[in-house]
This record gives sequence, C-alpha cells and structure tokens, in this order.
Amino acid sequence: MTVRYIESCRLPTPFAVFDMHGFEDTASGQEHVVLTLGDVADGQPVLARTHSECLTGDALFSMRCDCGYQLEQALQSIADEGRGLLLYLRQEGRGIGLLNKIRAYHLQDRGADTVEANEQLGFAADLRDYSVCSGMLSHLGVKALRLMTNNPKKVEALKDGGVDVVERLPLEVGRNPHNDSYLTTKASKLGHWLTSHQDDDVG
Repeated sequence: MTVRYIESCRLPTPFAVFDMHGFEDTASGQEHVVLTLGDVADGQPVLARTHSECLTGDALFSMRCDCGYQLEQALQSIADEGRGLLLYLRQEGRGIGLLNKIRAYHLQDRGADTVEANEQLGFAADLRDYSVCSGMLSHLGVKALRLMTNNPKKVEALKDGGVDVVERLPLEVGRNPHNDSYLTTKASKLGHWLTSHQDDDVG
C-alpha cells in the first residue's frame, strides 16, 4: 500500500505543541495523520501510539469504550517524555465505519458483545489494516517504536508490515461500568493484554 505525504503544520494542544503531518492512502483515498513531538528521526526508538479513529470516544466523550481515554493518555505520555508520535488512522469502529458502528452499538444495547455485534452485521471482529504505517514512519525517518498498546495483533501486524517494534508498553486506562463488559470481551475474545477486570484503572 502506498501513502502520499501532503503537508505538515503545528498543532497546539493541552498536552504539547505537536507537529501534525497529513498523508493520503493513494489506493483508497483515505486520509491519515501523524502527530510528532521532538526529534523522532534521530535513530532511537520512539514512544508511539497507533490509534484508530473513534469519533464517539475521541470527540464525543463516550464511556462505552476506552478509546478516548487511551488517546489522551498516549498524548500525555508523549508530552511527558518530550518526544514521540501518534499515528491517527481513519478506521472507525475497528474498520466497519461510523454508521455500522451505530448499528453494532444498537445490537450491543440488546445484549450482544462487541465481537458478536460485528459478526451479526456480517463483519469480522476486527477489519483494521496497519499497512499504511510503514510508509508514514519511513517518511518521518522513524526507525523503531516503543508502542503503547494492549493489542497483540496490532504489534504483529506492524511487525509484518516492516515496522520495528522493540518494546510494548501497556495502555490500560478508563475502565468504568459502561465499558467493563466491552473490555472483558476484548481480553477474552480478541486476546488483548489486560490486567484484572476488577481494577478500575484498567482499559
């Protein structure tokens, strides 16, 4: 898969002033961005998060998932370190899109878990594709990642795509009564590395 670099700009946030880099997937026309802080092209492993778009969690403060909590914690961790990057991929609803995500949420309201809801709509549990990441990282001169994730399949997919993931760091935040069963399903059915579901700070 080929990505085309478009442009960069400064992005001041409550966490830090990042540089935002825009890319286009030339095959699909899909747009993605990378936020960077500090010198990420110095050859040293970079603290990083690969985050799939979640409008409900990232922008609308949904408590049904841990996405918004993870996004904020990742940006704070990068700011605290003074160096790092966040790849923001436009893959809403683990790849099924926003409207299908609403349909899946409706099924979850009626008792399905997050995996069953996708399957009832005719989708796989996770349709995300991380093949665009290597091209974006290559453009930015990034050689290796210290990846903040709880998802073993994400680590595997990035490595299969040629990305050197030298360390996996847990990102467990935001568990609450509205997403407890969702997180339990991610651990039991999707294999996510999560600690005890009794811990209120797990996500």
